[in-house]
Amino acid sequence: MGDNGRVSTPATPPQTFRVCFVCTGNICRSPMAEIVFRELATRRGFGSLVTVTSRGTGDWHVGEPADPRTVAALDAAGFDGREHRAAQFQRADFAANDLIVALDQGHLRSLRSLAVEQSERDTVEMLLGFLPGSGADLDVPDPYYGEPSDFARVLDTVTRGCTALLNHLTPVLTHGDPRS
Repeated sequence: MGDNGRVSTPATPPQTFRVCFVCTGNICRSPMAEIVFRELATRRGFGSLVTVTSRGTGDWHVGEPADPRTVAALDAAGFDGREHRAAQFQRADFAANDLIVALDQGHLRSLRSLAVEQSERDTVEMLLGFLPGSGADLDVPDPYYGEPSDFARVLDTVTRGCTALLNHLTPVLTHGDPRS
């Protein structure tokens, strides 16, 4: 009971900021970004304030785990990628997310062409675009046809991008509802 004798209503839970990372098949780059960003947010105390997912522009790997080299690179860096299962980006994902993060220019074009409304296109950004001084090449290289060392290098790039993105979102996460 509240002080005035009425039943108190619980405070409205804070809105979460919803981020979706997108690459080609959702087995290399975007799962790395999803897992790293979620962990970085948790470490900074924002774990309950963000919802993080990832998707692929194509359907080739839907339901499959992350590439074993992705899982190995994540594991070597202290992240767990074993539970990931690939999913394809759908139009409904625009409404389900506040920010959609493309990993290369091809993903950016695919996502923006799938968008019907300008407001949907406006939610799509490049991960490396959040890095200060990132220059003109904002593509995170695709390690799929490379060696395990390529996955480690891409993970380093993704981690730097996710750190910059989290720095960019920190004021939003610390000052209430990100959609207001």
